[in-house]
Amino acid sequence: MNAVSPIIAEARTGRPVFSPAARATFAENYPEQPHILPHALARHDLLTLDALAELAGQLPPMSIEYNRGDLPIGVDDKPEATGLSIEDTIRHIAASNSWAVLKNIEQVPQYGGLLHGLLTELQTEIERATGAMLRPQGFVFISSPDAVTPFHFDPEHNILLQLRGSKVMTQFPAGDTRFVADEFHEQYHSGGPRELTWNDSFAEHGRPFALRPGEALYVPVMAPHFVRNGADSSVSLSITWRSDWSFNEADSRGMNRILRRLGFAPAAPGRFPQSNRPKALAYRALRKLGLTD
Repeated sequence: MNAVSPIIAEARTGRPVFSPAARATFAENYPEQPHILPHALARHDLLTLDALAELAGQLPPMSIEYNRGDLPIGVDDKPEATGLSIEDTIRHIAASNSWAVLKNIEQVPQYGGLLHGLLTELQTEIERATGAMLRPQGFVFISSPDAVTPFHFDPEHNILLQLRGSKVMTQFPAGDTRFVADEFHEQYHSGGPRELTWNDSFAEHGRPFALRPGEALYVPVMAPHFVRNGADSSVSLSITWRSDWSFNEADSRGMNRILRRLGFAPAAPGRFPQSNRPKALAYRALRKLGLTD
C-alpha cells in the first residue's frame, strides 16, 4: 500500500488549489459527511480535452472505460460502446453521446505529480482523522451532455473536482442496507460488481449535490451514488486515497462472506471511527493460507 509523499502542490499547479477556508470545511466533515468545497483547478494545461486525449493514448487498455452516455440510473449489464476510439470520444465529447473514465492517471508522471500535489494540500487534515493516505489514485471523467453514470459505490475516500460543464451527483448514506444489502458489499469485496440495483423508491432518500467548475464534492467510502451530467459536456477529476480504516472495512466484509457461507448471520462492519480490525486480521490470516476463495 503506497502512501502519499510530501510533494508541494504549488510547484505542480502554480498556486494552492484548496484555500484555508476550504481545508477547514473539509476537516470539519471528513471522513463521513459529503460536502462541497471550492477549488482553483478549473483551468489546467494537463486537463484540456486535447491533453486528455493524449493521456488516453498513453494509458494501458485496462485503465480506460468508455461507453454510451444515454444510460438509465440502474444498469444490469456492461453498457454498449459507441464505436468511436477513446481519443475521438474525448475530442468530440460534446457530440459523441459518451461517458468515459481514464483510470489511474498517476501512471503518467505529470499526472502523478498533479495528483500527489493535490493530496499533499489536504494531507494534514486527512491524516489527523484517518491516518496515512494509502494507495493514491486519480481518475478523469469526460461526459457528453445529459450523460448518466449509473448507481454504484466505490471503496476509496474521494474528492470529485468539477473542471468543465456541470453535473448533479445524488448520494445515499453509506452502510445503509435500505440501498445496498450487506451480502452485496461482501460480493463486491470478493471481486463482484460495483454497479448497484436501482429502485425508483430510493429517489426520495438521495441527497443531490450540484457541481459547477470551481466546485468539488467529497464522497465517503462506499456511499452509493449516481451522476447526471448537465446540458454541456463535462470534465471532472477524481482524487482518491485509501486508509487503514477503509481496508479494515473491506476485509471485514470479506470475513463476513466466509461466516455467512458457514451459516452465520454476521454483524456488518461499523462505520468510522470503529476500526473493524479483529475481523480484518482474521480475514487476512485466512487469505495468506489460501482459504478465502
